Amino acid sequence: MADPGKRRPVPPLPPGVRGDDHRFAAWAAEAAGAVLLELRGSGLAGKELKDAGDLASHELLMELLATYAPGDAVLSEEEHRGTVGRHDRHTSRRVWIIDPVDGTREYSEPPRDDWAVHVALWQDGELAAGAVAQPALGRTFHTGAPGAAPGPASSRPLIAVSRTRPPAFVTELAAHLDAELVPMGSAGVKVLSVVRGITDAYVHAGGQYEWDSAAPVAVARSAGLFTSRIDGTPLAYNQPDVLLPDLVVCRPELAPAILAFLAENPGVPHDRKETVS
Repeated sequence: MADPGKRRPVPPLPPGVRGDDHRFAAWAAEAAGAVLLELRGSGLAGKELKDAGDLASHELLMELLATYAPGDAVLSEEEHRGTVGRHDRHTSRRVWIIDPVDGTREYSEPPRDDWAVHVALWQDGELAAGAVAQPALGRTFHTGAPGAAPGPASSRPLIAVSRTRPPAFVTELAAHLDAELVPMGSAGVKVLSVVRGITDAYVHAGGQYEWDSAAPVAVARSAGLFTSRIDGTPLAYNQPDVLLPDLVVCRPELAPAILAFLAENPGVPHDRKETVS
């Protein structure tokens, strides 16, 4: 049985990863995913599993970055629980933005696979690399080998939406586009569903933070998908305020219709402080 409290040794860097930010992000996300899967089989459940997984994944990612990217800063979800990296992200050229477990609810409900590990690199004002691991699927998507997003998911557009709290405006958007809603967990998994061709769009407003979207947005951009905030402005990362409450990720041909609807619909929330995955 896995010990959720044990300190794990830092794994050696595989050949060919050093100096390649894309492959490093993918390797780090996969390493954290392996720890999360180990803990999933430890007998823990519910909140205990959520907390143990979040902490173990965060600690491993921080160790990996401290060992193999010691000059870089880190922005993690855990920063807001009192844990920070050794460098000031506000003055660093390179900042890793990580989410140790995106979709903790789904992670704590085996055998669900709609949860992820996010590892992104912000450099000189832009997302420079990113990886999203879906450990329960045994798959990792990263910016070093993005490929092109597949064609439309079906004859009608499919929109990824929260399985527990779908916002009303997305239901209205689906009716406007004659689209169908596809419920799933984890913001990263929703974005990747567009990358993978499972859905055609993910539209969110109502509360997220930079670590919720940095890595998946980097992967989506590298695959040729459209990404923006709901008003069409660019998504910006490593900002003083890490709240980034809304985003649009979609096939490029859907962007004009989606943005027009969002601009005209008074029911779309703006800059709300609650977190909705």
